[in-house]
Amino acid sequence: MSTLWVYVRIQLMMFVFGIVGPIFLFVYFGAQPDPTLRWMYWWGLFITAADILIALRLTESVVRKDRELAEKASLKRALQRARQRS
Repeated sequence: MSTLWVYVRIQLMMFVFGIVGPIFLFVYFGAQPDPTLRWMYWWGLFITAADILIALRLTESVVRKDRELAEKASLKRALQRARQRS
């Protein structure tokens, strides 16, 4: 599977689980300027950034595991061919 599609699926999952971050950002930017809402900006930014970083890490882990499995399968097929030839 394409690395991009793996990332997109994981990122969408992370935004479902961590939807509060983008909600805080939308509320902060949609509300009238109010210093008491400043915490929403920082927490929304932090949660959204964490969601993105977690999605990138999970994507890297999934792609690495897929490559390892593909290499093992390729090696196994090569060994089977070598045994059949001898």
